[in-house]
Amino acid sequence: MHIAILSFDGFNELDSFIPLGLLNRLKTLGWSAELCGPGSIVTSMNGVSVQLQRPLEWANEADAVWFGSGLYTRAIAENSALLDRLQLDPTRQLLAAQCSGALLLARLGLLGDAPACTDTLTRPWLVEAGVRVLDEPFHARGPVATAGGCLASQYLSAWLMWTKAGEAATREALTYAAPVGEKTSYVDALLARVRPFMTPP
Repeated sequence: MHIAILSFDGFNELDSFIPLGLLNRLKTLGWSAELCGPGSIVTSMNGVSVQLQRPLEWANEADAVWFGSGLYTRAIAENSALLDRLQLDPTRQLLAAQCSGALLLARLGLLGDAPACTDTLTRPWLVEAGVRVLDEPFHARGPVATAGGCLASQYLSAWLMWTKAGEAATREALTYAAPVGEKTSYVDALLARVRPFMTPP
C-alpha cells in the first residue's frame, strides 16, 4: 500500500506529518507513506524545509493520495499547469483531503456531488466552488474522504488504514500513538467517529 502525501510550499505540518507518522505504523504490512510534491524541497507554513521523497507525478500511481492543506492552497487550486500533472483515478485510488486540501479535490473534479468537511477559512471557497460543506470533522463516501481541522487528520488516517488493513490492524497502530493512560478510550472514540462510514466486508 503506497500513499502519496501531497505537500506544497506553505504546507501545514500537522496535515503532512501526522499521517506520515500514523500510516507508516503499518510498514510491517507493506505500507509506505511518503511526502510527494513539485520540486525537491518544500517549506512549511512555519518555515520548516523538508526534502520530498517522491515527485508530484508519483501520486498518479500511488494506491492512495492525501491532500494536505497550506497557506497557498487557493493559488495552487487555480494553477492548472500544476494540477494537470495529477491524473488521479478514484476507481483504483483512495483519496483523502485535509482542510483546504478539499479545495484541490473539488478543482480536480474528484468530489463529485459528495459533501465535504474543511476548515473555517476554506469553507467559503468550497461553497463558491459549488460544494456542500458539512459542520463535521470527518466524512467519507466511497473512495473519497475529507476532514476539517488539523487534528482531524487522525480520522482520515484511521479511515485509510481501516479500509485497506482492517479494524484490528488500525486499532493496533492507533493505540501505539494514543496518549498513555487513555489509550483504549481515545482509540475507541476515534474509531467510533469513522465507523459509520466504513463499508461492511
